[in-house]
Amino acid sequence: MRDPSPARRWLGLIAIALGVALIVVDTTIVNVIVPSVIEDLDTGSAQAQWIQESYAIVFAALLLLTGRLADIFGARRIFVAGVVVFGATSVLAGLAPGSGLLILARFLQGAGAAMILPTSLSLLNATFTGKARGQAFAIWGSTIGAAAALGPLLGGWLAEHVSWRWAFGINVPLSVIVAAGVLLYMAPSPRTKGRVDVPGAVLSAVGLGLLAFGLVEGRTYGWIVSIEPLEVLGVSWGSGPSPVLVALVLCAVTLFAFVRRQIALSRGGDPARSSRVLMDVRLFSISSFRNGNIATLIIGLGEFGIVAVLPLWLQFTLGYSALQAGLALVPIAIGSFVATGASFPLAAKVPALGQVRIGLALEVVGLAGVGFIAAPDSSWWAAALMLFVYGIGVGFATAQVTNVVLAEVPHESAGQGSGIQSAFRQLGSALGIAALTTVFFTTLSTNLRDRLSDAGVPGGQADRLTGAVTDSAGAAIGPLADRPETASVADAARSAMTDGVAVGGYVAAGFVVLGLIATFLIPAASATATATDEEAAGDHGDVVAQV
Repeated sequence: MRDPSPARRWLGLIAIALGVALIVVDTTIVNVIVPSVIEDLDTGSAQAQWIQESYAIVFAALLLLTGRLADIFGARRIFVAGVVVFGATSVLAGLAPGSGLLILARFLQGAGAAMILPTSLSLLNATFTGKARGQAFAIWGSTIGAAAALGPLLGGWLAEHVSWRWAFGINVPLSVIVAAGVLLYMAPSPRTKGRVDVPGAVLSAVGLGLLAFGLVEGRTYGWIVSIEPLEVLGVSWGSGPSPVLVALVLCAVTLFAFVRRQIALSRGGDPARSSRVLMDVRLFSISSFRNGNIATLIIGLGEFGIVAVLPLWLQFTLGYSALQAGLALVPIAIGSFVATGASFPLAAKVPALGQVRIGLALEVVGLAGVGFIAAPDSSWWAAALMLFVYGIGVGFATAQVTNVVLAEVPHESAGQGSGIQSAFRQLGSALGIAALTTVFFTTLSTNLRDRLSDAGVPGGQADRLTGAVTDSAGAAIGPLADRPETASVADAARSAMTDGVAVGGYVAAGFVVLGLIATFLIPAASATATATDEEAAGDHGDVVAQV
């Protein structure tokens, strides 16, 4: 493979970062536009739930498969194909006349996103070396942090001033730019001989899909016993064991079978069999890869879960509009970009692993700070300061932990390594969102019921009011505040929702502390590998000024 010139390489990075931004924004933007979708398409709550979650489920389910496809067919080819799929299905979503077609489009968008994320890592890992690799991953990581924060802002503005359909329509021209940029400025990727392990692909997709469904939907349908009917294709599951419990049991069985099969293929000694392996377990013999993925999983528990609940608190407790709530999260994006700029001069003095630890420490300060300043009348600047610090931490940690994990993965296994790392990241994120939303709503429900009982509200009425606030995710607070006889209930609900955010901030900070501790299991060998790359890379890291 001929290396592109330094300037072309960095232009290609811009295209890759924009592609990653598209798929991350699509994860968060829909949460804000759902009310407009429900009103416009006359959609029920079950369909609305699937519009939100179908994307994340398919996204997680296909990461291992697309990572392997990148090794066989080339990362650039799979990345561009994913961008085309994502853009085409965005047209389908934007023009959907009903919820059924919109849900289908979201499923297909998830498939496109699964083709983009791991291949973006493969392309960066193969294209950049030494100091330049750290800088490239810094830009990649800050893009994820910024996009996660900017999604609600963009969705709120479109919902208020244009149309929810443009939340998908805007993806189309951007997809064209991304595909053209990668084709023009990134060299064709190397390919390895091999075939896809079809049974393994089915097992991994089903297992990860069931896991994502269970983690995402546990609070909605119940972890053990059904508390809400699940409706799929006209069939309703409304009693007995929760569909989430069944999904998680089936997930455990399926993933166990998948791992057993991959071990057999990897260690069988037959080259024909090992060439089909979907997840080469021998990669886990690399200490930085194995322990780095463990750290990635733990970090994911605390890193983005708080972003799922903050918009609810900002809108229904502090009274922000959807657009204002999105603006309140912009400091995360600003902090992420500040981290990118700071990481360039730091690269020569602080290794990637050191930057990960700096970032995680700042995340802990920011998340704990959110819990500390949370109040029913919190000022915007106090929240903005904490989110800014948190954003700087995300910009350092998210980027450089990926750099550390992939530093010693052989180039011929870059796709598999990237797919595995992406799967660990998505699993941690899904677990974190499930944990943080459960903590938030449990605290809200418990504290509101206690406050109403202490105020003398009869038990049955307190339960009904608590259920109304919790089931609406706080949207019932406004109507309660508008009626003089229930204004005190609204005040109690705001205080209880604030308690939920405070506890959530502290819990998220605790998860990140565990992730920080886990980084001390990662050997310094990855830093040595990076330094060796840097010596071989010459002046690659100095070309940023040329772009």
